[in-house]
Amino acid sequence: MSTATTAPPVAVGRFPATSEAFTPWHDARHWIAGRWCDPRSRRESHEVVDPRHGRAMAQVRLGGADDVDRAVAAAAAAFPAWSEWPIRERAQVMYRLRERMIASLDELSWLVSHENGKVLAEAKAEVEKAIECVEFGCSLPNLAAGNQLEVSRGVACEVAHAPLGVVAGVTPFNFPLMVPMWMLPQALVGGNAFVLKPSERVPLSSLRLAEMLAECGLPAGVFNVVQGDRVVVEALCDHPRVPAIGFVGSTRVARQVYARAASHGKRALCFGGAKNHLIVVPDADVELTAENVVASFTGCAGQRCMAASVLVAVGEVDHILDAVARRARTIRPGVDLGPVTTAAARDRIIGYIDDAEASGVKVVVDGRGATADPGGYWVGPTILDGCRPSMKAACEEIFGPVLSVIRVPTLDEAIAIENANPYGNASSVYTSSGDVARRTMERVEAGMCGVNIGVPVPREPFGFGGWNDSAFGHGNMTGWDGYRFWTRQRKVTSKWALQRDQTWMS
Repeated sequence: MSTATTAPPVAVGRFPATSEAFTPWHDARHWIAGRWCDPRSRRESHEVVDPRHGRAMAQVRLGGADDVDRAVAAAAAAFPAWSEWPIRERAQVMYRLRERMIASLDELSWLVSHENGKVLAEAKAEVEKAIECVEFGCSLPNLAAGNQLEVSRGVACEVAHAPLGVVAGVTPFNFPLMVPMWMLPQALVGGNAFVLKPSERVPLSSLRLAEMLAECGLPAGVFNVVQGDRVVVEALCDHPRVPAIGFVGSTRVARQVYARAASHGKRALCFGGAKNHLIVVPDADVELTAENVVASFTGCAGQRCMAASVLVAVGEVDHILDAVARRARTIRPGVDLGPVTTAAARDRIIGYIDDAEASGVKVVVDGRGATADPGGYWVGPTILDGCRPSMKAACEEIFGPVLSVIRVPTLDEAIAIENANPYGNASSVYTSSGDVARRTMERVEAGMCGVNIGVPVPREPFGFGGWNDSAFGHGNMTGWDGYRFWTRQRKVTSKWALQRDQTWMS
């Protein structure tokens, strides 16, 4: 049995905030070979801004290709010993991480809230989902047990899952702790070493994650963090010792990362953006639909790929739309709804609302004047009624708390609108009819679908993944598909018994 290296002295420690009051913190640095270090050649830094206050709570020091080189070298040095650990022993690190994250739930939630802007309840939900992903990693020794079968007299075939080596993940700003956990449990328990490039907007959660993994007994070099921007992403795509990369971000960048990584023969799974459609029919439950639709398009300030973007209203559903609007007006910025992450994002979102209004769309609920904490980047819930499918607000990803309503007379037309959009992440229908639900679920062009659920995120062990322009590569990021992505099958055929007769296998 291999032995974990001793955890390094704590350099970051706990995040101290226990309220929404502005809290400055440590600058974000690289974590390489179990130590904090600074970039070698680049001198640029980037402000880590608390969106609620519009103030920099830290700096992130941006790395370059040489930093990727040393992180990959550290991972490659640690990989052979780590890959030889029995899978059950590797999973023990995940068990300890789970306990540590549960004990630190409030601290991690406040950290996510401050660096991302989520209200505390949403930040806590993110951490709890991250813990759920870790729990799936704990279960992998049972799920990944090799299959063996006697395929012929005296001949047995078996399948084992072998690690790829040094693998990498690039994660977005909207879920700084959860999305890394879509990748890490499967990759690490699978025996790989990992290099993480978090978003330069939200690099602080990666600091706590690095130290927690070290404290849980993960050997130095098995997990590394390189802070940076596009330079680091491109270096990971190009690096000859990184055979696989996972990415979550915008569709534009996901397409670029997939193409670049694949051009080097790498295994790549890159998730992009979305334009999710909720289809509402007249027999939908009013109270359930109103609460659920509003939660979908306003949750996390609309900054999630699973958020509702378009509501397709089928037939006479004014009574339901009125209830949705009433519910949306009760959402309080700063209490129920966090800020968007940057001033540029706020201005872009307001631009979509302005453009729709100028095109004759009715602004039923207007979030352009929302305010809460001074200096924050606020946009309140907004509902745009009377949109046409070709309008920018109805076909482009706004990534804010804005719901565009398109009215159609039939379910067939609603499904046609959903299927005409280039994305394929999520789609839901609100109905009390099993027939309507079945017909919709069978026909919509989306990888994750819901019936009376506005955020149809699959829970572990089911995998997260969309279709079309929402995903590049094969399979899902989480669940069993994620484990298969970070490993490769080794098939062993063996024969030990002597036989007098022969088969085609001799």
